[in-house]
Amino acid sequence: MQESTGGTRERIKTVALELFTEQGYEKTSLREIAERLDVTKAALYYHFKSKDEIVNSFVEDHLDRLDDLVAWAEAQPATLTTRRGIISRYADTMLAGRQPSVMRFFEQNQTALRSLAAGQRIREQMYQLADLLCGGATSPEAQLRALLALFSVHSSWFGVRAPGLTDQERKEVALKVADELIAAIDPRPTDDLRWPQPRTQAGSESRSPRRSTSAAGDQSSSGARMNPRR
Repeated sequence: MQESTGGTRERIKTVALELFTEQGYEKTSLREIAERLDVTKAALYYHFKSKDEIVNSFVEDHLDRLDDLVAWAEAQPATLTTRRGIISRYADTMLAGRQPSVMRFFEQNQTALRSLAAGQRIREQMYQLADLLCGGATSPEAQLRALLALFSVHSSWFGVRAPGLTDQERKEVALKVADELIAAIDPRPTDDLRWPQPRTQAGSESRSPRRSTSAAGDQSSSGARMNPRR
């Protein structure tokens, strides 16, 4: 039975990704991709005219998943639970399909990727996710923690080299580190906090339980009526 066009495209993407990761993007030729696939260059050109087109094809897959995550995050209340949900869903995205190999390719081919339009789109998407993690916090520390939380997830696929570590265990390590980072973006203890909110000058809100606005207002007004001035 003849292989479907879609099946051939997927094989090309898989083999190209293997070679780009093994040898580097710049050192891999379309001829080598065709040879590993055991097809002619003409057959390869039918699906992809250049290496850039191949890279763009699996970057598009990656960006589609991130677009879905951004849409979900924007529809959620801005809470610590949502922040953790963003990181958890991001980790799930990085486990899907060939994504670990894609992230390894990104890491090992930074120079080549910077010259491609796909690389710019990935950077823009990462900054968008980082902004959602910041939730209105604009300090340099908050911005760096948000980006490092994302990096801790996808860099775990090549940065953690413990032998015998399963994908699930790798994910749990990444989420633990990411959670420490995102919890410190706004360390106040309540989860019903909506961003952005002004910080108190002395930071007392982060040291004591937060009272509801209505309760604080009732106590303040009753105190004004009933307590004599000392």
